[in-house]
Amino acid sequence: MTDLSIGQHVAEQIQHPPSPQADIQPNAVIGAEILIEQLYKFYGDVKVLEDLDLHIQPGEFLAIVGRSGCGKSTLLRLIADLEQPSYGEIKFKSARHLREGITSDDIRVMFQDPRLLPWRSIEQNVQLGLHKDAHAQATALLEKVGLKEKAPLWPAQLSGGQRQRTALARALSHQPRVLLLDEPLGALDALTRLEMQNLIEKLWREQGFTAVLVTHDVSEAVQLADRIILLDKGHIARQFQVNLPRPREKNLNFAELEQQVLNAVLAT
Repeated sequence: MTDLSIGQHVAEQIQHPPSPQADIQPNAVIGAEILIEQLYKFYGDVKVLEDLDLHIQPGEFLAIVGRSGCGKSTLLRLIADLEQPSYGEIKFKSARHLREGITSDDIRVMFQDPRLLPWRSIEQNVQLGLHKDAHAQATALLEKVGLKEKAPLWPAQLSGGQRQRTALARALSHQPRVLLLDEPLGALDALTRLEMQNLIEKLWREQGFTAVLVTHDVSEAVQLADRIILLDKGHIARQFQVNLPRPREKNLNFAELEQQVLNAVLAT
């Protein structure tokens, strides 16, 4: 296939995205379905989100990109119930089809700052908010993120990447149906960032939660997401389906899609 035909093929995928492939979905989906309808958010006279509609599938990995101030983090905080909409609705549906609904206990957020308690050990931070009978599960997650040997240490004794691994283990120890990621890797060096991307993807595939990532890094969005939405002035300006096999390689198809998303961001 020539370079031109490859570019045309990727463009066709974006314009007419096929259904998500089975090999890019988590092994067992427990994530919540999220339905956002006619969402508005105002801060005084400033309109941040306007008439936004978005349907996130159970177990989907969604990335949100856009320029600073376009409403990315505001949308994430609204989904997390950290703020209330001015108008509109955000509804959740359990992928397990259980009678009980999704509550705030089913949603966890990872921020750019790991927000660990400095007076508690790494293991105690991961166990925070858990019943004693779930402490073993938290310890097992520390092993999954490669920090089993660091369990008795204090947060100040870890590197930035290790603190974010701790924050990830703490979030997942609660077995969330929804994991919200607000630029959690933005302050990490390039190599550590790649390692964390691989770790987040691995645990998403294992646990099957719904993931929503806010990022300024278009390459990171293409690396992790099933779908990318571009926000502009409170609206969804574009959507891109990422139909690349996992684990993803930064080949010509990857680079072509990354460039198209970047061009769309720059055009806003």
